[in-house]
Amino acid sequence: MLMTETTQRSELDTEKSGSAHSSPALKTYVKMMRAVNTVTTRMHRHLSRYRLTVSQFGVLEALYHIGPMFQQEIGRRILKTSGNMTLVIDNLEKRGLVLRERVPEDRRYTQVRLTPGGRKLIQRLFPRHAKIAEQVFSVLNAEEIQTLGALLKKLGAASNREEDSSTNN
Repeated sequence: MLMTETTQRSELDTEKSGSAHSSPALKTYVKMMRAVNTVTTRMHRHLSRYRLTVSQFGVLEALYHIGPMFQQEIGRRILKTSGNMTLVIDNLEKRGLVLRERVPEDRRYTQVRLTPGGRKLIQRLFPRHAKIAEQVFSVLNAEEIQTLGALLKKLGAASNREEDSSTNN
C-alpha cells in the first residue's frame, strides 16, 4: 500500500527530529516508495495516449507473452484482485482488445485471449515500454540493476513468507 503524502511528511518530520522511529529500514522504505512512484509515473505515462490503464496494459502484456489464460491466473500474474480483473477485462473486451471464451471441457472456466486488434496494439506499445524501462534504469550499471533485482526479490519473498505464516496462525 502506498503511503499518503501526510504520512510521508509525518515520518520525515520524525526522521528529522532524531526520534527512535527514524530507523534505517523506515528511511529506506520512504526512499523506495518515492522511487517506485517516480518510476511508475515515468513508465506508464505513454499509456494514456492509448486510453489504457496500468492494469489494462498488464493484462495485454501478460496475454501477449504467455498466451491465453484464465482470468484468475491473469490477476495473480499482475497482482490484481478477481473483482478488479473482471472490470479491467470487461473494459478491454468492450474495446475489442480481448475475448473471453468458455472452456468446452468445463464451462465454469473462462479463458481470456487477445483479439487481433489487441495483439496489434500490444505489439506497437511493448517496444516503447521496454525502451522507457531502459531509459529509466540507465542511471544504474548492469551490476547495480542485477543487485537491485535480487534485493527486491529477496524482500518480496520474505514479506510473502511472513504474510503466509501470519494467516496460518
